[in-house]
Amino acid sequence: MKYKLTLATIAVAAFGMAPTNPAWAADCGMAGTVTIAEMTWLSSSSLAHIAQRIMADGYGCDAQLVPGDTVPTATSMLTRGQPDVAPELWVSTAQTIWDQMLEKGNVYKASDIFGSGGTEGWWIPDYLAAAHPEIKSVEDLKANWEVFAEPANPGQGRLYGCPPGWGCEIITNNLFKALSLNETFELFSPGSGENLKASFARASTRKQPIVGYYFGPSDVIGKYNLVRLEMPESDPEKFNCLTDANCADPQLTGWAVGEVAVAVVSSLKERAPDVAEFLSHMQVPNAELSALLAHADDNRLTPEDTATYFLKNYDAIWSAWVPADAAERIRARL
Repeated sequence: MKYKLTLATIAVAAFGMAPTNPAWAADCGMAGTVTIAEMTWLSSSSLAHIAQRIMADGYGCDAQLVPGDTVPTATSMLTRGQPDVAPELWVSTAQTIWDQMLEKGNVYKASDIFGSGGTEGWWIPDYLAAAHPEIKSVEDLKANWEVFAEPANPGQGRLYGCPPGWGCEIITNNLFKALSLNETFELFSPGSGENLKASFARASTRKQPIVGYYFGPSDVIGKYNLVRLEMPESDPEKFNCLTDANCADPQLTGWAVGEVAVAVVSSLKERAPDVAEFLSHMQVPNAELSALLAHADDNRLTPEDTATYFLKNYDAIWSAWVPADAAERIRARL
């Protein structure tokens, strides 16, 4: 942490005396308002609230949450330099836009938010995997579409895709084409992250068949014992095409371990170097985050409540992100 030299500190140093109150070293610099993308799923919205609380209480920032989703947020950061921070930006599902950011130089990765990276894919519940051992990979879906047929449309299976605005929407659409699933499946849009989550919850509670996209770490995968369908190893060139809505020839390839960044506009390093330093340390172990999210879901916590719970109960994790003075101020506000 690089502490700012105030006039008082300089004056004290000039007389060879130690400063009497170094506790306010970490501050928000010249940032003014810091904007943070709050996306529509629980982990991202909770991380946004955690970042906001740390910036506001620990650094004195005017930290404001703004609504976002992977592709719109990445596009806005690239073209407008706003928001300042996206605490959970799935780089691997917006690779084309991310590459443009890096080339332009106006956005950088401060940290990898998940200790073990992100996991994406198409999933089925464990009871379905046990009942249908013939369905092991995404390539087994086409011939076994009847397992996933809905009463409202018994002539096709249903694959739950990604909500609009999520980067995985483009990838799932392209994979659907690559596997020629349109011949036996409908690609069903859940409409929102909450609806996608509710669909898995409803099917799992009733022990009904379901197949669809999901990601981890998340409460849904652990809570409902989802099994990831096998896919080939990720081919970078093929996968890069899958992330492009205009991919001319989508081909089957697997998701790589997801690169999930704390994405920050480059100007924040100059406007608020202390905050940028904090963001460079912001990372949560996957298991602990999944446990946090499961607790939040079980207890119907809002993202704001989840952030408070995290700050109260995971001190050992977040206190390593900030200097001692900032940590004390955050604890005092709890």
